[in-house]
Amino acid sequence: MGSKVGDTDIDFNIDGKQTGFLRLPYSEHDDAWGVIPVPLAVIRNGDGPTVILQGGNHGDEYEGPIVLGEIIRDLDPASVNGRLIIVPALNLPAVQAGSRVSPIDGLNLNRTFPGDPSGSPTQQLSSWVNDELFPMADAFVDLHSGGSSLSIVPSAIVEPSDDPALTARNHEAVAAFNAPMSVVISNRGDTRTSTASAVRAGLVTVGTEMAGAGTVSPEAVKLCRRGVNNLLHHFGVFKSADASPPVMGTEQVFHELGRNAHVLTEDAGVFESFHALGSRVRAGEAAGRVHSLSDPRKPPVELTFWADGVVYGLRHPGRVRPGNCCAVVASPCE
Repeated sequence: MGSKVGDTDIDFNIDGKQTGFLRLPYSEHDDAWGVIPVPLAVIRNGDGPTVILQGGNHGDEYEGPIVLGEIIRDLDPASVNGRLIIVPALNLPAVQAGSRVSPIDGLNLNRTFPGDPSGSPTQQLSSWVNDELFPMADAFVDLHSGGSSLSIVPSAIVEPSDDPALTARNHEAVAAFNAPMSVVISNRGDTRTSTASAVRAGLVTVGTEMAGAGTVSPEAVKLCRRGVNNLLHHFGVFKSADASPPVMGTEQVFHELGRNAHVLTEDAGVFESFHALGSRVRAGEAAGRVHSLSDPRKPPVELTFWADGVVYGLRHPGRVRPGNCCAVVASPCE
């Protein structure tokens, strides 16, 4: 099947399990007519909802791609009711490099939506998801973790929507994922993300943040595996006897990253946190301090929290420069 940004031999409209690639044209110094082979799978059985499962949006976030690979290998098409479109390593150049951004064009794929079919490879990939995949789907699941720069409390993410009915469906789906924490995140108002674009397309949308620090957390892999299973059951694509109800049912507590969630540094050095992930903190309380290692005469600069809530994310690694986010506070939703 051809598209505006590449081609694939996968037929999205036939039953069974198909695995293959989106072949994105890429002409470089040592390969005039080469392609970027983005892994792709479609598992379909009859009529039913279509759910996109995406991992590898950032190349240094590993739990999602691991779990999606398991689904591609192990899921029997006969147990599916509808269609799964699985893209386990969307930003393949970044995945191969273990990098948040693409080594080809230096772009963060999750800040390029809705993309550009005539743009750079990263912009073409986001265009393919936005223009080719979203119109086929009813729901979208984007599996992230904190990557190399953050440790994050494992959580399911609500993307804000101006549509109250869609917002309610997003909350229900996030609750079904059954993470220890559910958080509303607007990415400081940036609408160039995959989940923001999916919401604009009218899809029920779920994101995740599975631990981070550039490593694979066994606990987060288990949570991600169980959460995706729960979602497929929730969407009616896969009936699972192992699906678990929301931890707190209709009383589940949602948090949000408000305008004062992020603790930023104006200094270069090394950040020393005063609090562990999950700690409850208050606005005005000391978050930690930035030490100057190059000039021991300079006293450390103390940073403070700007919001009440729970320490949701912490900087990793310790070294920081002006503008870096050192800590994140998630506050209870009203």
